[in-house]
Amino acid sequence: MAMDLSKFETLTPSLFTTFTIPNPISSTAAPLRIAVLDSPAPPPSHPPQIAAMIVPSRRERDWNFSTESGQLQLLYNSPGISRLVLVGNVPESADDSTVIYNRCSENDCVISEEDLIPLLVALSPKASFVNGYVDVPFLSYEDDLIASVVLEKCVGPFVGEMLVEDVEIEIKTDAEVNSGEGFKKREFRRRLRFRRMPNFVQTEIRIVPGREVGQEEHLGVCNFEFHVDLEALVHPYLGPMAASLKLISDCIEEKMRVGVRPRALCVGVGGGALLGFLKMQLDFIVVGIEVDEEVLRVSKDYFGMVEDEHLQLCVRDGMQELKRYGCTDEHSFGVHDAGGGVCCNGLGCKPKFDVIMVDLDSEDPMHGLMAPPVPFVQRSVLKDVKLALQKTGILVVNVIPPDDCYYKSLTNDFREIFADLYEIDVGNEENFVLIASASPVEPVSNNNNSYIVKKLKHPSLSQYAERIKKI
Repeated sequence: MAMDLSKFETLTPSLFTTFTIPNPISSTAAPLRIAVLDSPAPPPSHPPQIAAMIVPSRRERDWNFSTESGQLQLLYNSPGISRLVLVGNVPESADDSTVIYNRCSENDCVISEEDLIPLLVALSPKASFVNGYVDVPFLSYEDDLIASVVLEKCVGPFVGEMLVEDVEIEIKTDAEVNSGEGFKKREFRRRLRFRRMPNFVQTEIRIVPGREVGQEEHLGVCNFEFHVDLEALVHPYLGPMAASLKLISDCIEEKMRVGVRPRALCVGVGGGALLGFLKMQLDFIVVGIEVDEEVLRVSKDYFGMVEDEHLQLCVRDGMQELKRYGCTDEHSFGVHDAGGGVCCNGLGCKPKFDVIMVDLDSEDPMHGLMAPPVPFVQRSVLKDVKLALQKTGILVVNVIPPDDCYYKSLTNDFREIFADLYEIDVGNEENFVLIASASPVEPVSNNNNSYIVKKLKHPSLSQYAERIKKI
């Protein structure tokens, strides 16, 4: 039955359609999967722009390319595009939980761009034609992935489908970045991704193989035994979040001098990389709050999270729990564990935290990638956060602003509630880290050689500690 192309003559906000066609290169070649997505935004007044992307061979089942939410993120990452067309091989029928990927050679292409022109013209809305002609640029997809293997695919009651995967990536050293040379260094990572935001890696940690890896060996070709490495923060914005502690390093040092561990509350656990670093590398007592119990199970099974007297993981709604921590009752509860018990701070009253770190993203992919979600930045929530902090405490928030207006509104709200406001530009053109203090921050001496400052001199943190600026 012939495809009815009339549905593509006009833009339909949020239209998502997939279909298969015979491969135009050869009648014996495998068929192609075509996915068409229109932007959720209203059609522009000027001729709308259509663009195409060829799905990298052997990554057809990757959520980045095979799901509506993944394609929507690709569209959001392509400003000015009103319709995106993805072309790739029909995915194999293998179960996702067994998928192994190894990067193909440059010659292993799905189809040439030239062979797709007739199809793309047919899929272009009438409004895109100017003087009878339509221009359809091809967008390229490039990332650092060499190989990957899915360890587990599961479903959480709140976050939905998620997967844990081991990946081999290529990264540039500082010298290679400065010289403009290609990728040189290989590294192994473990990642947690959610289907609702597949292009956004929720957690990433370094993993170390139990034996030396040959130059030509890749994940999926050999069986590797890995152990997790929690000594460094490799996720782009986690290093800056930890580096924010430089602002209160004097206060932390004073506590440690008398044998008192500083306290951190992390709202949003994911795989727990930040929590593990705070506990193991900085000697904090850490409380993690995560709304989805399956996420906590994954953090323990795959990312090295071990609960003990210095790390407690709670299945709670983060914003509701912040309100409870911020209550003014002098004899309220202490830290609740996942089983509903109470871990009191020894005085019978609520604990206060030296730092509260928030890593929450929007749950709705239709609004694009955004952090923190709008409900968190309500003034009532921010006031609860301030009440839950020690007098010298700080709030540290990972921010992915959808636009300048959101970021400006967010910083204005923070200034109204908190004493001082600082910012770290992560440098990836996506994340900012905001640091809000409960009381004015005393300047940190350049000669400060406290325990925390020494730890923050780690290569993965020192550059960010120097980027802290008051706004």
